[in-house]
Amino acid sequence: MWGGRTGALLRLSRLWPTGLLWRGLLNCNVVSLAGSNSPRCWNCGGLGGPLRGDQFFCPQCRALQPPDPARDYFSLMDCNHSFRVDTSKLQHRYQELQRLVHPDFFSQRSQTEKDFSEKHSTLVNDAYKTLLAPLSRGLYLVS
Repeated sequence: MWGGRTGALLRLSRLWPTGLLWRGLLNCNVVSLAGSNSPRCWNCGGLGGPLRGDQFFCPQCRALQPPDPARDYFSLMDCNHSFRVDTSKLQHRYQELQRLVHPDFFSQRSQTEKDFSEKHSTLVNDAYKTLLAPLSRGLYLVS
């Protein structure tokens, strides 16, 4: 009944780390290895796919990947690049992201993933605080 991509997604959903709710297949937020043009996972060396959405995890080994330093707060929090922001949607997105990357969920993982989790969590906190307050949101927009 569930063949193809949908079936694969459903089968993978049972493999996510404890404490993480499955929110769709989250691909690699990939890193380029020195001297390589191909994006690869830091943990398994697997090739990552194109970056889009909530791609914090490697699709092959499910290791948390490093945050993308070029990603802006609006795209991280899934908001339009505008002064007008739906604060209830922003709060929901903040909670959703913290359920994915909060350090409490990575206590039994490698030190690298713990470090990436702290960086992701800090980034999500900063983005939320900045976009929640109108003054800081406006300053962020013009910067």
